[in-house]
Amino acid sequence: MPHALSLPQLCGQLLVVGFSGTSLPPALETALRAGRMGGVIVFKRNLPTLEVAHALNCAALGAAAADLPPFIAVDQEGGRVGRLPPPFLKLPAMKKLGALGDESLLRRVGSVLGSELQKLGYNLDFAPVLDVDSNPDNPVIGDRAFSADPAEVARLASALLEGLQAAGVMACGKHFPGHGDTHLDSHLELPFVRHPEARLRAVELPPFHQAVNRGVATLMTAHVVYDGLDADRPATLSPRISTELLRGELGFEGVLFSDDLEMRALADRMSVEESAVGAIRAGCDALLVCSDLALAERAHAALVREAERDADFRARCTQAATRGLATRRRFPPRPDADASGVGGREARELEAEIASRLA
Repeated sequence: MPHALSLPQLCGQLLVVGFSGTSLPPALETALRAGRMGGVIVFKRNLPTLEVAHALNCAALGAAAADLPPFIAVDQEGGRVGRLPPPFLKLPAMKKLGALGDESLLRRVGSVLGSELQKLGYNLDFAPVLDVDSNPDNPVIGDRAFSADPAEVARLASALLEGLQAAGVMACGKHFPGHGDTHLDSHLELPFVRHPEARLRAVELPPFHQAVNRGVATLMTAHVVYDGLDADRPATLSPRISTELLRGELGFEGVLFSDDLEMRALADRMSVEESAVGAIRAGCDALLVCSDLALAERAHAALVREAERDADFRARCTQAATRGLATRRRFPPRPDADASGVGGREARELEAEIASRLA
């Protein structure tokens, strides 16, 4: 358990990092082996073939200590957000599937998607999107959302996450408390949602509340300021949102991820050291640093320094690491011997059924 870990290991378990190239960088392998990183996230740039994807995941799993199973994560939503190449299961945008209104179909989609991911060694999919498609001018969500109706988003996204998790892959609902009604992309700028709290509770929050009630393993914060909840800080850095609302009121007991700390909504305003410490202090349990290993090392060093200085912060790191490790042990990576079983009959039949129903 985290109490037996050194401080660098304890803080390292809070970081999930991305990298360049199609093989595990030696520095990252060393960090995983030493327990100074908690997992990896991969992108299209890393995955020219499914064989490469499988080999990468096996390398990450092999580098991690047996009692510290890593997060091995990917964004595989469907539509325009998918990282894995053919013959991996190809899904349309969730807005198209949502329009069918078929809860049983979405549960099956989650199940087949989870089975495909599990064969390659992933144990975490950053899906489903729980944002409500309430703003047609939104530059980043749009057709990634299931519906403009909060109740439909709640119903259909929960079915998909249940299918994913039944197949052994953690789901991650995003972007808490709702990125659907922004005019800006938080990859590039800091968005503000100006709605009063009553509107946020009526529209943005219900899908997240439902996902919590259905046992979603992880959620992800939004780098967005919500005036009705905390006008001073984006959700990722807000104890009011990430702890009081999410934990205290909605009852979430799973792992809370930050969105990527490299995104300009935060990075243009503060150092990675400040955002890493601030996000953990606010209530996040795991931090994404999606491309720059040097930044991830800086974040790690900042967490260690703050934990050495502040006993309360160290206790918060212990709580976060305990939560993350317990969840990873429930959903350990379990890659097949090779990638040959991916994209088989079940995936092809599901693709054909969806195509027929959308025709």
